[in-house]
Amino acid sequence: MRVGGCLEGVKIGVIGAGLSGISLASLAAQKQATVFVSDCGTFREKTAEELTSRGIGFEFGGHGDRLWESDLIVLSSGISPAALPVREAERRGIPIVGELDFVAPHLKGRLVGVTGSNGKSTTTELVGHLLKGLGEKAAAIGNIGRPLADYADSDLDFLVMELSSFQLNWASELSVDVAIVTNLDPDHLDWHGSYENYVAAKANLLRMQKPGKWAIIQERELDFFKEIPSIHRLALGWKSGITRVDGRIEMGDTEATLRREGVSRLLFRYGNLPLLGRHNLENAAMAMAAIDLLGLDTARAEPLLASFPALPHRCEAVATIDGVNYVDDSKGTNVAASMTALGSLPGVKIVILGGQGKGEEYTPLAEAVKKHARIALVLGAEREKIVESLQRVQFEGIVPVEDMEEAVERARREACPGETVLLSPACTSWDAYPNYKERGKHFQRLVHAMQGGETVGDCPERT
Repeated sequence: MRVGGCLEGVKIGVIGAGLSGISLASLAAQKQATVFVSDCGTFREKTAEELTSRGIGFEFGGHGDRLWESDLIVLSSGISPAALPVREAERRGIPIVGELDFVAPHLKGRLVGVTGSNGKSTTTELVGHLLKGLGEKAAAIGNIGRPLADYADSDLDFLVMELSSFQLNWASELSVDVAIVTNLDPDHLDWHGSYENYVAAKANLLRMQKPGKWAIIQERELDFFKEIPSIHRLALGWKSGITRVDGRIEMGDTEATLRREGVSRLLFRYGNLPLLGRHNLENAAMAMAAIDLLGLDTARAEPLLASFPALPHRCEAVATIDGVNYVDDSKGTNVAASMTALGSLPGVKIVILGGQGKGEEYTPLAEAVKKHARIALVLGAEREKIVESLQRVQFEGIVPVEDMEEAVERARREACPGETVLLSPACTSWDAYPNYKERGKHFQRLVHAMQGGETVGDCPERT
């Protein structure tokens, strides 16, 4: 069934009454469909009022008979192929479409798609920041709290979209002008079932591109996309490589350079980027390369980097107290993200780990902790598993704690001037907080509350 244009008379059922679900339902109603939203969660009065005001039917607490009268089922962001309503729709033969394919026919202007395991939000927002700074009509949207459907039929010149593996899992119709895959590491394995399935979902972004379009990817991950023949590849690497690609981003000691079509040009000097961490240099390099591929002037864009702030809870500097730096990386919700933060920030770390897991193996995290940290404060539902992994690699600085209050207080007593206390849990927050933002805010409140206090404890001698 085609989902573009007018949908008058079409009965559309939307699964999920979250942010993207309401946005999808509103778009369908604007296109004159008869819309019904079905959510298995508890009744939410504000959501019910919003849907009622738009003439959209709804149900909470399950999926009843009216949903199965639909001509088409539209899935909001995050709905799994294993979800009961998806399996029931398939059994009944009702066509199913994901969020991206439903919205794609209504997205105007030039499109940039950003996905990856970590760094998606920073890279998406940074590309949008650069485009707007260059005077273009642009918006950064998608899986950053700005639903794609809200930008249907907009008159913007550029849409920069953060796209999750959940969204891409269902996608087959969205072709972007420039695709960016920031990196690939195991994540959401509980949702996808395997790393191979997760990578395949991410690769859909490139598979959907039209011949001749550009994809920016890590050089070490080229093999993941070798079966996609018709696109141009721009590979990012920290050393000059001999890999046969259509272009390279070369990360040098002090600057990033773009080599393409026999020409080399400066992308940016590292000193112009105010963000912490080596991983953010990669994010910025990919964003600047996208500006070049879109035909815009990177020399004009480079000064704009200086005015880009760190996104909340992503290696965000919180405070320096008695010479100790406190950094909030609460968005580090998987092993790869926390490993990156540990390796990217300079100096000795005291790291706060733990929360609710995603089915990942913690041995690589333990190795990174042993290499980059002096103490690991471990809390949450995954505390025992993480502690066991740290013990297996013979890391000696293990300190189990009960909660964030105890973790921050113990860090205050143990940290020495010049060290960094890093909250980068490698886990979700759902065992103790509604989301990573609330966890990060709690950490920041605790840090700010102790500003001006004295550092206690004996600092080890440095050799």
